Amino acid sequence: MGQKIAFGFGMLANQMFPAALGVFIIVLVQDLGFAALLWGIIQFVPRIFDAVTDPIMGFISDNTRSKWGRRRQYVFIGALIMGLAYVAMWQLDKADGVTFNFIYFLSWSLVFYLGLTIFSVPYVAMGYEISEDFHERTQIMAISQFIGQWAWVIAPWFWVILYDPAWFPEGADHGVRELSIWVAIPCTFFALIPALFIRSKSTLDRTDFVPISAKRVVLSVKEIFVSAFEAFRIKQFRQIAGATFLIFNSFNVIAAYTFLIIVHYLFNSDPASAGYWPALHGSVGALVTTFLVIPLVAQMSKRMGKKRAFITAQLISIVGYVLFWFLFVPGKPHLFLYALPFHSFGIGSLFTIMMSMTADVCDLDELQTGKRREGVLGAVYWWMVKLGFGVAALLGGFILSVVGFDAENVTESSITGMRLFYTFLPIAGVLGAVLIIKNYDITEEKADQIKAQLAAQRNENNG
Repeated sequence: MGQKIAFGFGMLANQMFPAALGVFIIVLVQDLGFAALLWGIIQFVPRIFDAVTDPIMGFISDNTRSKWGRRRQYVFIGALIMGLAYVAMWQLDKADGVTFNFIYFLSWSLVFYLGLTIFSVPYVAMGYEISEDFHERTQIMAISQFIGQWAWVIAPWFWVILYDPAWFPEGADHGVRELSIWVAIPCTFFALIPALFIRSKSTLDRTDFVPISAKRVVLSVKEIFVSAFEAFRIKQFRQIAGATFLIFNSFNVIAAYTFLIIVHYLFNSDPASAGYWPALHGSVGALVTTFLVIPLVAQMSKRMGKKRAFITAQLISIVGYVLFWFLFVPGKPHLFLYALPFHSFGIGSLFTIMMSMTADVCDLDELQTGKRREGVLGAVYWWMVKLGFGVAALLGGFILSVVGFDAENVTESSITGMRLFYTFLPIAGVLGAVLIIKNYDITEEKADQIKAQLAAQRNENNG
């Protein structure tokens, strides 16, 4: 349990940094004058960067020979880079102008995402390695998601803090500079916990690893990418990655609109009057996820199987998205709270089950290739998640342009357009994901068969 909790604290950092980033980034549009297209670009470009760095980091992590094992040292280094770059990224001043701030923010964000790659790729691989048991893998991911969800409970309150004159009378653009420091310090500490406390075996005597050097990595870039994206030859991995991309992408397109809809639709474009309601939307949803959805989904997975539990949870989330259309009512903000328990089943079940499924696929991959490639498979899976986030940001900015949203001149048609996308886009994503995953075939019985074949294969190789 200690190992599971240590892994969970890493997930808290892994989710708190992007959760806070998702709140802070509103400041770029609302207070620093960024056009919607620039807002999309600064979130999409780092995903292209990740497309290069993630597979390379997975390859390095899988083949590192060290007395500390394959992962811990990278988790430690990545945590420090993330923390320092996160603070630097938000030291923006409106007086410097949009062009300077755009270049400055984009440059430091690339450093931050490099640190995130160095941290997250080996960190996620650690989770796949903790257990070989079919159901315990789900429990590991449930515990990590339970701890990680507190990021989404806490982060929405940053909206309240940033736009409360009692906290930052000079405005949110000043507040984000200071608040970023108070986010980075504890998050860096949480990110260091897996590196310090999760046990790992020395890999100095491993002869099956590819030698790692800067020259070899550069010369082997093509081989690394070919090897990494061979993961998509595994049908079950394609299903997991595709379903995750659709759900996470569609969710994140509309997630940034929550603040805008509550402020401009429910409170007539007055952030101060909106008060804590934007924070309650995210915070209550995360609390429901933490105490209801994750434990329930873990039990559903044990009783129904991972695939059926996932599909059931996603279909429940559709009810929540439909209810949002009817329960966003000007003057009655409390009504949208009734949609949150249904809505929370979407993202709340996604990573709990999908990360457990990915661990099962790692066994299948070893059976087919003879290699343990948790780092590579984890890198490709999480690159799909990051790509989904980046595409969502670019698409989100594009949609804002299409509906004609302007923070200085908000029209009724732009709000209606946002609300239509807020309800129907994630429903389309969920339905697409269900269609993709419906033929997923790694059951508990098949997983046991794969493990038995692996044991026989290893014995034969050792013999």
